[in-house]
Amino acid sequence: MSPENLAYALTQVVHNFGAVAVLGGAVFALWPTPRLEFGRTFGGLILVAWAAQLASGGVFGLVSYHYYGETPDLSSVAMTALVVKIVAAFSGVLLCALFLLRGRSWQPEGVKRSFQGLTVLGVVALTAAAFLRWFS
Repeated sequence: MSPENLAYALTQVVHNFGAVAVLGGAVFALWPTPRLEFGRTFGGLILVAWAAQLASGGVFGLVSYHYYGETPDLSSVAMTALVVKIVAAFSGVLLCALFLLRGRSWQPEGVKRSFQGLTVLGVVALTAAAFLRWFS
């Protein structure tokens, strides 16, 4: 096993578990009925997961740079998908942080909308990931 493949594989593990927690945490907080009493727990989990997504995404580029001396050459579709993923991740971090800082005073409908927003951001990021993977 080459060190390069091991580095990519371990980074992918972190990235995959982050993706599961980003979307799964938000969906689980809402389905089949909203579990808003666990909102802060889910919010913290999702915040850490978004941070893992951002960090592991950056590590992918660093691994490529380390082994090839350059970052991956991305098509315009892949680059657009990457930008969409990054914007979704930063938006997810901001929404989670806002919720954790101020969500205690929100009405249940506001909490529910926050998790609906986090669900949408997770779906957008995962969809963009498919385009990034396929067109890179």
